[in-house]
Amino acid sequence: MTARVKMRTLLLVILFLCGARSHAKSRPNFVLFMADDLGIGDPGCYGNKTLRTPSIDRLANEGVKLTQHLAASPLCTPSRAAFLTGRYPIRSGMASQSQVGVFLFSASSGGLPPSEITFAKLLKTQGYSTALIGKWHLGTSCQNRTDFCHHPLSHGFDYFHGLPVTNLRDCKPGDGTVFTAAFQLLVFSPLQVIGVTLLTLAVLKCLGLLRVPPVAFFCLLFLAALILVLLLAFLHYFRPLNCFLMRDHEISQQPMSYDNLTQRLTADAAQFLQRNAETPFLLVLSYLQVHTALFSSEDFAGKSKHGAYGDAAEEMDWSVGQILDVLDELKLANNTFVYFSSDQGAHVEEMSIRGEVHGGSNGIYKGGKANNWEGGIRVPGVLRWPGVIQAGLEIDEPTSNMDIFPTVLKLAGSPLPEDRIIDGHDLMPLLRGDSQRSDHEFLFHYCNFYLNAVRWHPRNSTSIWKAFFFTPNFSPEGANGCFSTHVCFCHGRHVTYHDPPLLFDLSKDPRERNPLTPTSEPQFREILEAMQQAADRHTETLRDVPNQLSLGNIIWKPWLQMCCSSPSLSCQCDREKQDVTGSR
Repeated sequence: MTARVKMRTLLLVILFLCGARSHAKSRPNFVLFMADDLGIGDPGCYGNKTLRTPSIDRLANEGVKLTQHLAASPLCTPSRAAFLTGRYPIRSGMASQSQVGVFLFSASSGGLPPSEITFAKLLKTQGYSTALIGKWHLGTSCQNRTDFCHHPLSHGFDYFHGLPVTNLRDCKPGDGTVFTAAFQLLVFSPLQVIGVTLLTLAVLKCLGLLRVPPVAFFCLLFLAALILVLLLAFLHYFRPLNCFLMRDHEISQQPMSYDNLTQRLTADAAQFLQRNAETPFLLVLSYLQVHTALFSSEDFAGKSKHGAYGDAAEEMDWSVGQILDVLDELKLANNTFVYFSSDQGAHVEEMSIRGEVHGGSNGIYKGGKANNWEGGIRVPGVLRWPGVIQAGLEIDEPTSNMDIFPTVLKLAGSPLPEDRIIDGHDLMPLLRGDSQRSDHEFLFHYCNFYLNAVRWHPRNSTSIWKAFFFTPNFSPEGANGCFSTHVCFCHGRHVTYHDPPLLFDLSKDPRERNPLTPTSEPQFREILEAMQQAADRHTETLRDVPNQLSLGNIIWKPWLQMCCSSPSLSCQCDREKQDVTGSR
């Protein structure tokens, strides 16, 4: 080989290596923060003057703040399914046709179907290390307790450490229960009927008006005793059977302890970043805050101006800051795409058993979690990528948490799936300033399975129209939520249907106080007709899929129950004290 050929070969190798290195640098890392039930009125960067959120505010100052960022659903399970897949939850069967719109038991068979494609699954094929730390709430197993068909590790995550279901009041002793209505229907009402029946039969027998065999009294007493035993068993076993932490496929703490929980999960997230600093990574840090039961460590308890809710929110903000500091220490901040949001709006009906307000703030917006008024779906949306995304920018265009899916995939160099409809749109043209308009001309707002409202941002207009086909019946009358049922429901006597639909122009009436009429809006009928046609076109794209939130899929199934101490249902173990550096 001549010297000239050797030199040419060497130059080609150098050019190839430089190109490969440049390509590697062009693919950012991803840190995606997802809060639970945090209202748009909670962070300082969205106007809160008393709740301290310096880390979230820092992200907004160093990146972009979205002022019309929308959850695809106002409930945890469907919203998170949409976030991970870029698709409306109804497309994956993650939209309930009953009143229960989320998973409540770890031993349910429903969940995010294995056929669904998450951004984690596709990033893994691109060489990314992937982790989900915190809350999952998208199912665990299908047929048996070890198939893990819905588990995070089956959906593209290399590592999972967190809560497979959700944080509930029932998980924290002394904080009450979310099953009050169920207890009334299934326990207290039947006991009242049995009591009245026993008393009536006893009186009739004493008066000699009816011969009542002793076996009748025995059967009724036995039935009452059985109901009470089942209630006591539920109260005793719910916490260990449903409130536990996992690391990958193994239970690490059962029942879950709230002691320094946020600090433990944050430390594990930091160690994941440190272990993967030399390779591209995706970290989804999915907080248990500020869903009830509220909790905070000693360093934050009693320190905020908003009671237990403020303490929890400020500790979550501290956690965000810890992760940002790790990115700085590892010199990865400039090559990391960071996103912060909430799965839906604040739960305005949340009150503690002592009457303390345990829900957050949705700012000026009406409603909250579980309904599609703006307070239920308009959530914080903050993104940062230094040197690529302009610092301090504010974007007032409709965007969705479904948009993270195509945005992340395009930045990672992965093509979008071609065998399914993706409802999200790439955010980068907006974030870079290449486009001034959202790609979402229409957005469809579902209340569980039911199409509730349509949003239209016409290409040639500054108006943002929103039409409601039905609205929840707030109770008591004049309230800003459904306090009598704790959450708003989506059909039947719980809603009011509108014909013609209730129409608002959010660009002029973001509080949704003044519905338009043919008198106040000359194009009233034309606007509604265009929105109905869009809804019809959208509906035509839907396909029948198994309902993951059917009664059969959400009930407790003993053969799916995971327990770290198999001889009994006591389910007691604590492996969280082990050094997390042994995890992947």
